[in-house]
Amino acid sequence: SEKIRIEIISLGLTESRIAADETIQQLFVECRLYNFLAEETPVSLPKPTSGQRVHYNYSNVIHVDKANNRARREYLKSILQKPDLSTDSLLFTVVSDPPEDEQDLECEDIGFAYVSLREIFQKERDIIEQDIDVFDSQDDSAVIGKLKVTVEALHALRSVYEECKDD
Repeated sequence: SEKIRIEIISLGLTESRIAADETIQQLFVECRLYNFLAEETPVSLPKPTSGQRVHYNYSNVIHVDKANNRARREYLKSILQKPDLSTDSLLFTVVSDPPEDEQDLECEDIGFAYVSLREIFQKERDIIEQDIDVFDSQDDSAVIGKLKVTVEALHALRSVYEECKDD
């Protein structure tokens, strides 16, 4: 029960510089919890054409139990206790994976999406198969697509909150 479950389901792109950029062919998604942990989808998939989605169906669990994961737990406490903390979100990064024949090219972050853990706690609602906006890494006001994710964190956040009250 002391865990956050994250699922990266699918990605769709809007008409944008990303859709038009022919050097961007394969995409994978990384998910990061503050500075603890970065997990990425095990495969990169072909960039979806407009109106289409690619399906990652990738699921991962972040353990936040007291016994083994105190630092992550302290981090969760801090976001519940300090409402001005700007690092209260899970960060999803859409990354361009260079094609096999151009391995001299670097992976490139092309977009970012966020899920606020504090908001899940405040609204008392996990995010289940919900589309979140992906913002352009070069222009954070431009939405370049939608990432469908599940983030189940409410139970763990409640547990941490109860602990805060006991401290």
